[in-house]
Amino acid sequence: MAKETELALPVRDFLIARGYTVRSEVLDCDLVAVRGDEVVAVELKMGLTATLLIQAVQRQQACDSVYVAIPRPTTGERGLDWRGARLLLKRLSLGLITVALDSTARTVEVVVDPQDWRHARQLRQRARIVREVAGRSADLNLAGGNRRKLVTAYREAAIRAAVHLDRLGPSAAKDLVARGCPANTRAILYADHYGWFERVGKGTYALTAQGRAELAAYPELVAHYAAQAQPLGGPGSSAQTA
Repeated sequence: MAKETELALPVRDFLIARGYTVRSEVLDCDLVAVRGDEVVAVELKMGLTATLLIQAVQRQQACDSVYVAIPRPTTGERGLDWRGARLLLKRLSLGLITVALDSTARTVEVVVDPQDWRHARQLRQRARIVREVAGRSADLNLAGGNRRKLVTAYREAAIRAAVHLDRLGPSAAKDLVARGCPANTRAILYADHYGWFERVGKGTYALTAQGRAELAAYPELVAHYAAQAQPLGGPGSSAQTA
């Protein structure tokens, strides 16, 4: 029967080949690899067990990265949900190394690199928040209030397009973008999530009666964007006289 010591040499040589100084059994860590200021720990086990995961998580307190190393599952091997195991390791910010003990080559493969999935998720969420703030021209929502639908960046872009269409009449999305509407204006007109726009020609959209009526709920934005939408036919649109 294979033993953990059979994992140690291939993993050690793998890390040494990548420029690490490797030592075994360092303060309860099976393997420790150091390269510059980087400290990596590797825990060796013949299977992915709760004990292995607990040990690996404990090593995270002192090391930059922690991997678990196990034998490569053979074809048709049962008892391990491989996809679920990788997901679990990612959630724990642990890496996974496999060693082909069923091969004389003892091939070592890094299956999962340790990543702080929470940090990555936070960065994505932060980017969404930054984009949302950038897409709003003013603070038009009352925190904790619910009397009016929230003015999101998307809704504000739709309002901006609606104001332009109210002033200019039927227009192509590219013309609205040229007048200052955001780059996603065509997608907003096409999707028409609010029922404000209707297609009246190839690439040309007009404001619906519903859209014109609902603009009244956003006087601040209508006033803000009206100056950017110079009417082609002079005064006379309903929004101008409102």
